[in-house]
Amino acid sequence: MAHLGVKAAFSAVILATPAAAEMEVSFYLGSQSSPHSTIESPFGNQTVKWEGKSFEAPVYYGLRAIYWRESGWGYGVELTHAKAYASDADLASLGLNSLEFTDGHNIITANIHRRWEDQWWNGRLTPFVTAGIGVAVPHVDVEPGVGDATFGYQYTGPAARLGAGISLDLSDRIATYAEYQITYSDNKADLDSGGTLETSLITNALNFGLTYKF
Repeated sequence: MAHLGVKAAFSAVILATPAAAEMEVSFYLGSQSSPHSTIESPFGNQTVKWEGKSFEAPVYYGLRAIYWRESGWGYGVELTHAKAYASDADLASLGLNSLEFTDGHNIITANIHRRWEDQWWNGRLTPFVTAGIGVAVPHVDVEPGVGDATFGYQYTGPAARLGAGISLDLSDRIATYAEYQITYSDNKADLDSGGTLETSLITNALNFGLTYKF
């Protein structure tokens, strides 16, 4: 479902955007965390401590595509495969065996970008910022002590992202970059055991990526 959402958003950007000066695609990995959030569910309402576990399978990663205009503005789409695991203490207090968004907590957005070229190091270093709005399509994994488990992808609500970073050109076609990025999602997941689980999730991430330009 997440991949279908990326294809639809990417097609919409292509159709809506006039010819651009440059296009790029990129892939990133990084370290991601999620602060506490309050959940409302049939199992109880309480604040849950989330763990990101960025480097444990399935790893945290992201993909994006951007059309850059000569003005320095760009338009594109992005998928972030984030993760959120409830702590063992919270699972015990809620009577759950698992409460996870881990394959992953997929954030899909249409983005607007701004970059400032020819600023530093003979134009090889380029600062940039990103903002986007879209949807959350997590893999919801909720297993109660008694009752049916919920295990599968769902559209759970709206999402947004903000980011800032700097890119380093390695060649005319290849660049690498580092950025800080934050995402927000307002989630309402349907439970197979009955009812819904609602929570707002924030992720903070330090990303390191590789870009191909054409």
